[in-house]
Amino acid sequence: MLKVELLESFIAVAECGNLSKAAEKVCRTQSALSLQIKKLEESVGQPLLIRDNKGVTLTDSGNTLLNYAYKMMQLSSKALDDLKDCQNRETIRLGVPTDYLKRYLNSCLIEFIREFTCIELVIDTDVSGNLYKRLQQGEFDVIVATHWQAPIHGELLFERKFHWVCAKKGNAHLREIIPMALYPENCPIRAQVFANHHMSMRPINVLLSTPSPDALCMAVENDLAIAPIAEFRITENMLVLDAIEHNLPPLPTFNESLYLNPDTQTEATEQLIVLIKANVAELAETVPR
Repeated sequence: MLKVELLESFIAVAECGNLSKAAEKVCRTQSALSLQIKKLEESVGQPLLIRDNKGVTLTDSGNTLLNYAYKMMQLSSKALDDLKDCQNRETIRLGVPTDYLKRYLNSCLIEFIREFTCIELVIDTDVSGNLYKRLQQGEFDVIVATHWQAPIHGELLFERKFHWVCAKKGNAHLREIIPMALYPENCPIRAQVFANHHMSMRPINVLLSTPSPDALCMAVENDLAIAPIAEFRITENMLVLDAIEHNLPPLPTFNESLYLNPDTQTEATEQLIVLIKANVAELAETVPR
């Protein structure tokens, strides 16, 4: 095994062409430096230097080793720099609505993780109402949350449209008591469903409550229930229902926004925010029905 300190001394001798000058450069005595070169020659099993009255020159083996020595010293230096950079490893706590996690991962978060290797990105998912409360309690540095009102303390990313949908050839939407699949408590979408449901409308029976959009879509496609589904998730197996025609609670346009913890912002969180904003078009993309 080639030791770094031996290679360092060998490079000094090669560059100085003189054992005495090389010894001064690496802050060692000439005898200690000579001993190091001898150990290095024993390690590689080849003579590395030719000594004469003018100084020292490299043998062919010495020239070969010198190329590797430079590369190994550069690698050693880079490793130390990287470790030094990661000593004070930063953590960013990001909250994302459960139903949008995959979209954010695919559009920007994976790119952030790949680029900033000395930052630990801790992602937690929840419904938007809970995310906002937890941000106020200091659990997050940044969150993405959905609301039907314009953000007061946040920054609008884009608007998200939801529609009532049922199975294309189903009859769940025709039942006297409407079977529904909804997001769980503290979700602003669910809150608006009940806030806009009037006594004159058909009664609601919540059959499924889940943060999973896939589960909601499956419940719809299997004609178990109707559900408020984001426009980009509506498939060819679903039918969009007119809220007025079917006497359903109207669904407002929802705002997807960024909210920050002002006490924990750093250059790293700014980079994350810039990356999210740069991918707004992809995040907001809708799939035609």
